[in-house]
Amino acid sequence: MEKKSTLLKVMGIIMIIFGSLALLGSLVLLLFTTLVDLSAEAVGTELAELFAMYTTIGSVISLISAVVMLVAGIVGVKNYNKPEKANVCLVFAVLVAILYVVGIVESIMSSGGTAAFIVLDIVFGLAVPVLYLLGAIKLKKLAD
Repeated sequence: MEKKSTLLKVMGIIMIIFGSLALLGSLVLLLFTTLVDLSAEAVGTELAELFAMYTTIGSVISLISAVVMLVAGIVGVKNYNKPEKANVCLVFAVLVAILYVVGIVESIMSSGGTAAFIVLDIVFGLAVPVLYLLGAIKLKKLAD
């Protein structure tokens, strides 16, 4: 029997795609954040500076999350047939999920958000890391 996790490979490919898109979006957000920071300094009000702080925090979280998701995807695709590397994939799955939740919390704190969109975002946004985690668990079971 071949020891591999096709689910891990498929989710890894999806994470590479989403991670790449998120990385591009994060870089655009970082540019936007720089403009907001410059505007906040020019305006000089507390509200403008608070908005600039939230956009900076959000862009940094977004950038870190995008990089971790991209790396997790690459690790998953590279190791989907190597049961001895299952623990590395498990760590990345948990890391991506945690960073996603941190991003959601930051988003809720900074914008308030609409409850329906937040719930949909959480459900669909966590689907990819959870499926990746399931693929990594399957790979780990193959190692035993």
